[in-house]
Amino acid sequence: MQEGRIIKSLSGFYTVSNQNGTYECKGRGVFRKRKVTPLVGDIVQFELDENEEGYIKEIESRKNELVRPPIANVNQAITVSSAKEPDFSTKLLDRFLVLIESIGIQPIILISKTDLANEEELYKLEKFKKDYRNIGYEIQLVSKNNVEDAKLIRDYLPNQITVIAGQSGVGKSSLLNAVLPSLNLKTSDVSSSLGRGKHTTRHVELLNINGGLVADTPGFSSLNFDKIEQEELTDFFPEMKEIKNQCKFRGCMHDKEPKCAVKQAVEQENITTYRYEHYLEFLTEIRSRKPRY
Repeated sequence: MQEGRIIKSLSGFYTVSNQNGTYECKGRGVFRKRKVTPLVGDIVQFELDENEEGYIKEIESRKNELVRPPIANVNQAITVSSAKEPDFSTKLLDRFLVLIESIGIQPIILISKTDLANEEELYKLEKFKKDYRNIGYEIQLVSKNNVEDAKLIRDYLPNQITVIAGQSGVGKSSLLNAVLPSLNLKTSDVSSSLGRGKHTTRHVELLNINGGLVADTPGFSSLNFDKIEQEELTDFFPEMKEIKNQCKFRGCMHDKEPKCAVKQAVEQENITTYRYEHYLEFLTEIRSRKPRY
């Protein structure tokens, strides 16, 4: 029996890697009976038969797992937003950040295509950069296919399992191609009628880049809060989590309650108005969700 990590999944076959090499493996039928699917990123126990064909016997417990893309044991997510085409949206970024925070993954924010932005737009982006840095987020503004920017991204990768997240068309594959040109990942222009990228990554694979493993993921077409309860939402806004115990009422939702430390921080401009407004929108969305039985 050997131990390794699944680095690729395609049509029921799993590529497992360890210090001895890479092996094509099948999952055992017992997983189907248990309704467990091996995921890219899983640490697994596997056996080789006399033909060097591998069979996954056991899946080690996971630190975390994503549904889209289906991947496990992620350390960090580089969330890519574009300055233009599609236009930068703090609400969409905050939606990504809440989802990333909710599964215990470290977020890093990249705003790409800054070379397409005009002076006024760049000024606004620099202000947003300052806002998110004040919260404690790592954030960088990068231009398309810039070699220096590629080096900057490479520094985040060693010894990490990294997911590249972001809506279609923001330049995820372009950034990875700049980091490692030999990848030659397919990219397409943004469809002007749809405002989203024409290409979607077809399978899940961890790519070995600069001493770390990186997943090039599909653009997220759906970003819902199905697994987040309203009582948890504050914890996924770090600047609110930090002061929530200063509210007068325990379990304060920072909505209509009096003597709320979060609302006071917004009034004093210690929490940005747009982040608080997004919190309220997300809270309403979670509250209006159909109950699960």
